[in-house]
Amino acid sequence: MSGNGQAAGATGWRAGGLGWRDGDAVMEWVPARRGQRARASGLALGAEPAFLVGEDRRCLGVWRAGRRVPCVQGAALPPQARSGQCPECTALDRSNSIAADTRPDDPRPFAVYLAHHGSAVKVGITAVERGTARLLEQGALASLFLSSGTLMSARRSEHVLGAALGLPDRVATPRKRDARRRPGTADGRAAELGALAERVRALGDWPPAGQQPRDPQVTDHAAAYGLPDDGLHPRAAVAPLSPGSTVAGRVACRIGTDLYLDDAAGAPGLVLLDTRRLTGWSLQPAAPGARCTAALDSLPPGPRHDAEPLF
Repeated sequence: MSGNGQAAGATGWRAGGLGWRDGDAVMEWVPARRGQRARASGLALGAEPAFLVGEDRRCLGVWRAGRRVPCVQGAALPPQARSGQCPECTALDRSNSIAADTRPDDPRPFAVYLAHHGSAVKVGITAVERGTARLLEQGALASLFLSSGTLMSARRSEHVLGAALGLPDRVATPRKRDARRRPGTADGRAAELGALAERVRALGDWPPAGQQPRDPQVTDHAAAYGLPDDGLHPRAAVAPLSPGSTVAGRVACRIGTDLYLDDAAGAPGLVLLDTRRLTGWSLQPAAPGARCTAALDSLPPGPRHDAEPLF
């Protein structure tokens, strides 16, 4: 997709999903044929993506050495799947994954962070070289790095903070989306993360061996997403896609793997597009001025999760 929201190149490309590079959102495009490199194109605020959904949805394969290796079977994926991988490729990815603890010998330095998700703050780890990319990918409203060091010491630190302070290492997607309805202010998020960082530093065994403390500077991500202080209140969400339908609208906010589209389907109010629903589909540019014809699911006007104390 180009900067104005149209697909990068001609036919033969499949949507790889929304990612974050150098602090900005991009859509990845995966070639249907071997021998071509994946491409990425910007998803700027105010862009007007318009996609015509192709005939089929196929597995995108696995990541190896910084590139995609195509699925051996070219497996078909059902429209309702929330991943661009078949079960076999998912299992193969997890067999060589930091998140699944199946790559313990990774020599890179890893950082331990706190990620603010509204009524929940989680603890996690990420490779230092990735900067804030992991935080943007998960849709954190704000974040703070606590320490950095070896992979195994970072994982131990994560477990220590989970046990000592009751911090989760995951926050469910519905809860993250609820937080975007009432995100609060950058100052409020910074104060909450700062108070929690003080509690971390007060622990007697912090940081564990192999980790060095970092200056706990809070980074707020709302501006990168285009998230307004008064929150996002989508009226509907794009349902599982079908061949021949069109997805279109103006990008009002991009956060994590979600796009919030304005003027979608020609009605007032935002429409939520989980870009994981796009992954694996063959997509082409829709005609100029095309309206969204994809099926929509209505959303309740208020949050589905009651706010809970952070700590």
